[in-house]
Amino acid sequence: LCCVVLCCVVFVVTIILTLILIFNTTIYNTMKFFLAFYLPAAAVGFTIQSSTRPSRSFQSSTTQLQAAAVGIFFGTSTGNTEDAADMIAATFGDDSSDPIDIDEIQGTMADEFAKYDALVVGTPTWNTGAETERSGVGWDEVYYGEMQDLQLQGKKVAVFGLGDSISYAENYADGTGELHDIFSALGCTMLGFTSQDGYDDHEASKAARGENQFCGLLLDNVNYEELSEGRIQKWVSQLKEEGIVGGGTSAPVPVVAAAPVVAAPAPVVAAPANDAATDAIIAQLEKENAALRQQLDDSASAAPALTNDSSSAAANTDGYTPHHNSVTGITMWTSPDGFYCYYTSSSS
Repeated sequence: LCCVVLCCVVFVVTIILTLILIFNTTIYNTMKFFLAFYLPAAAVGFTIQSSTRPSRSFQSSTTQLQAAAVGIFFGTSTGNTEDAADMIAATFGDDSSDPIDIDEIQGTMADEFAKYDALVVGTPTWNTGAETERSGVGWDEVYYGEMQDLQLQGKKVAVFGLGDSISYAENYADGTGELHDIFSALGCTMLGFTSQDGYDDHEASKAARGENQFCGLLLDNVNYEELSEGRIQKWVSQLKEEGIVGGGTSAPVPVVAAAPVVAAPAPVVAAPANDAATDAIIAQLEKENAALRQQLDDSASAAPALTNDSSSAAANTDGYTPHHNSVTGITMWTSPDGFYCYYTSSSS
């Protein structure tokens, strides 16, 4: 009996030991397979992802570098120029800054402009008929003061401006021309010249260059607001091709010298080479000024015929001059000094 019991015990122990050995061998081989295959694969995957994905700090610094390529600056009185600056910034995307009002950087313009590789600057036209300071906004306060001390040689600059090509057909976007001339005189590389094709209403503009060009992008949100978005998109694409962001393949449109500005506090073009040329230029300017004075006199004498309601009589008594827009039916009345105005509607 004892032998039988002993044999049973030995048999049971042998079976238990055999099962333990088989179980441990299976676990061991499984772990070996996992360590030999899955762990290296995971390590390789981690290495690939780590080597190809930039760090958050790198992405942030890259975005900041791209955003600092073009600084957009503007002046505005009614908000239209600011709206245009917003559309330009949206079209540039990460390549440009948010639009910055010139009034906010007076006194620190050198530091602000130095933050950007290139500048896009915009202005309205308000003081129509004036020889200088035509914008009616903060640009006028810095043109012949703070800006004359800026070191901007070689900086890429493009200008845009707004005006009313019907009511002010003889002075359409004049302020844009002065803005261009100031930066050009500081030695900047001027980009963004545009064709006058499609601008059929204006008679004259100090932003005109050569036979068929403007010195930048001109918009008319009074009469042709629906064209502004398309013109902006086309212009920004042109600027990128001209190399305003990093570099480009197309050469900038050649700069055509503007006529010298008479009585400007600071010269904006080079002086003529000899006395004969000086006399010729002065004679031409006197002729143009006389023609301009005659146009202003003719406009003033014809002003009462533009409207015949009670508001026009009151306005003429105050010395205000009407400028009627036949498209919108709105008349703009300007004070003799050009700094104040109000509007009347022919339907009221």
